[in-house]
Amino acid sequence: MVTYVLFAVGFVLLVKGADWLVDGASAIGRKARIPEMVIGLTIVSFGTSLPELLVTTMASLEGKAELGVGNVLGSNIANILIILGLAAIVRPLPIHRDTYLIDLPISMFAILLFGFLANTQWQPMDEALHLTRSDGVILLLFFCFFLIYIFGEVKTKNADAGGEVVPVNVVAAAAKILGGAVLLFFGGEWVVNGASALAKIAGWSEAFIGLTVVAVGTSLPELVTSAVAAYKGNVNIAVGNAIGSNIFNVLWILGFTSIINPIPYSPSSNLDIMMIIFASAALIVAVIVGKRPVISRWEGAIFILIYAGYVAYLLRLQTGA
Repeated sequence: MVTYVLFAVGFVLLVKGADWLVDGASAIGRKARIPEMVIGLTIVSFGTSLPELLVTTMASLEGKAELGVGNVLGSNIANILIILGLAAIVRPLPIHRDTYLIDLPISMFAILLFGFLANTQWQPMDEALHLTRSDGVILLLFFCFFLIYIFGEVKTKNADAGGEVVPVNVVAAAAKILGGAVLLFFGGEWVVNGASALAKIAGWSEAFIGLTVVAVGTSLPELVTSAVAAYKGNVNIAVGNAIGSNIFNVLWILGFTSIINPIPYSPSSNLDIMMIIFASAALIVAVIVGKRPVISRWEGAIFILIYAGYVAYLLRLQTGA
């Protein structure tokens, strides 16, 4: 009973946590003259990726690899199709040139790198596929390259920036970011625990739970954060949050988790990798179609329909219908 009460309370924490995180990140961005896209790709993405990090790490330590990998892959699919889809419905999302020429390709490279490492057997005597500690080091190395690129962009754009610095209470803004991240963490955890309990009652497998219920549950912080950011007009944070979270999920979370404990990998997960690539390609198409690089409301609705079809297909595989 307590699990289900926390499940409901978790949603409240997610909404409030997202509100604090967006406000705090935006304030610091104005103070330091850091572009909103960079804030979304770093601070906000890290804060909203905490539930994925917790679930994936715990699943790996408890020997539930399918749940952990499914959580990350399912979250990345949800980040594009559900989060950007709903955010676009709230407010059409203009996409900057750097986003679809640099940030999104980096996200696609990250998932391709993960797929290559997970499907490659470096030790021929080992029949089972694993994401090894060496693979984790490679993922974290590329994550460091990504951060270097981001901070390089900040330095360049700050050098070119002009105008007065907006007066901001940095302590209050930092407190909002920290408080928002904490609320998102516990809210995401409680929602996932309740959703997982409900899913187990239905008799679903760990892989299916990870790809759907847990993935959507741990993506709720990104969902609420992006929706709130879009509603407030901070569309760059909304887009940067979703794409940045995908990069964090693969390079940081799977890299860090596999170093702690090598992760067994099932070839069936390659279908989900292909779905992430398809969703990313659909995002690029949505951006280049039309007179302006923007995700319109009707394109956002199509994203949600695609995700619904994907889940329906997984459910059909699960039930054998």
